Amino acid sequence: MKPVVLIAEELAPAAVDVLAHEFDVRHVDGTDRPVLLSALAEAHAVIVRSATQIDAEAVAAAPRLRVVARAGVGLDNVEVPAATARGVMVVNAPTSNIVSAAEQAIALLLAVARNTASASAALKAGEWKRSRYTGVEIQGKTVGVVGLGRIGVLFAARMAAFGTKLIAYDPYIQPARAAQLGVRLVTLEELLRESDFVSIHLPKTPETVGLIGEKELAMVKPGVRIVNAARGGLVDEQALADAIAEGRVAGAGIDVYGKEPCTASPLFAFDSVVATPHLGASTVEAQDKAGLAVARSVSLALRGEFVPDAVNVQAGGVVAEDVRPLLPLAEKLGRVFTAVAGGIAASVTIEVRGEVVAHDVSVLKLAATKGLFASVVEEQVTYVNAPHLAAARGVEVRLTTHTETIDHPNLVTLAGVLPDGRPVSVSGTVTSTGTRDVFRLTEVDGFDLELTAEGILLFFRYADRPGVVGLVGSILGEAGVNIAAMQVARREAGGEALMTLTVDSALDAELLGSAAGSIGAVAASAADLREE
Repeated sequence: MKPVVLIAEELAPAAVDVLAHEFDVRHVDGTDRPVLLSALAEAHAVIVRSATQIDAEAVAAAPRLRVVARAGVGLDNVEVPAATARGVMVVNAPTSNIVSAAEQAIALLLAVARNTASASAALKAGEWKRSRYTGVEIQGKTVGVVGLGRIGVLFAARMAAFGTKLIAYDPYIQPARAAQLGVRLVTLEELLRESDFVSIHLPKTPETVGLIGEKELAMVKPGVRIVNAARGGLVDEQALADAIAEGRVAGAGIDVYGKEPCTASPLFAFDSVVATPHLGASTVEAQDKAGLAVARSVSLALRGEFVPDAVNVQAGGVVAEDVRPLLPLAEKLGRVFTAVAGGIAASVTIEVRGEVVAHDVSVLKLAATKGLFASVVEEQVTYVNAPHLAAARGVEVRLTTHTETIDHPNLVTLAGVLPDGRPVSVSGTVTSTGTRDVFRLTEVDGFDLELTAEGILLFFRYADRPGVVGLVGSILGEAGVNIAAMQVARREAGGEALMTLTVDSALDAELLGSAAGSIGAVAASAADLREE
């Protein structure tokens, strides 16, 4: 049965096509709350834009839900903490609309400078009054950019072509970086006092809400024009309307509002205000980019793979190509570790060795943690809730890296200590056949192995002696369990030995115990490494 992907709002056809090849794609009107909640009952993923609310109630109505995808940048309509608590991944398309948003800010700035919207409306109403709509040039003016993130940088680069002087306020960027962009960093007060145009490019956070209010608007250079195509609420709309009415602000270009949809604002009373209904991402290109980005993310999430655009995953970000094959390896090692340990460790160290550590390998800690808890908790374990599961159980997970390695180009080891003080370790590596990656188990508790880490693995620790392999094989054979591969490792003849078998079907606890008892094994365990 294919996983169900619920599309709650219009999505680019190309994105729907990507999903339809692999999943059961269903459509629903996300604004019809009862219908949405009913449809979520069978959904493994839900894709929304800005109108559908995915809150705690919606998450609770979706017991199979694994990923919420927002085909856009903002997440105001997604209750991320509620999703995180349930282990549900939340993804968005953070770069899909950056060009469109920057261009919308420029469009608003130009329209405000030249009174384009009001002049157009007057002409269409039968009025030809050129002198009434005299504007100002942009060349030579000072443009203040509030926020030099990705969109702010694009906006600044485009405004530089108009021959403007660029200044910016952003406490999180280094002056040297700003200088490379041709921008002079200043305080917010300096920006307001010097700028002929101000354009805001900040995210909406508790610190930025109301950033430009009555106090700040009292500082502005007379005749300034203000543009906000970032997030509603960053500019106090009533305070801005008052400043325009008093003549301190000459005009404004506004694309976003404190409450949306917005059809009534004090700003709408002024001809010098160009107001648009949140069109920053409303281009064909941006919608296609957003749809395809979240379609790819949903596909990765439903396959259990790491998703770079997940906003509630602790190791979010781009994963280097050399690191990516080690993600499933680390998760498999986590499963083997817990199986061999027979429970949850008090602490675990993920040790990564080899040339791969030249890259950021922090995501391997997350993958290993996911594997550690996969078979010991009832809830689904994801990249989202794995760290929370570890913290809730007091398990300390650390990551160490070393450039040196022996025998293998790259090696991942999980070494931990159980609550009773017993140490446990497992190691593995990845080799490529040219067509696929092969995951190999190279060590368990100091016993050297050379076994493919796939299928169902059985581990028996016992005193080395003749006939043991035959006993286990006979018991499994009588139960109809086929052995695909087997390996025995020992440190010395007659000493302790570790038998590892790959079998084609799962064993119940009784059969595993029977096999262990037949050979007097001191420990027996099974690790299921089959893909979910």
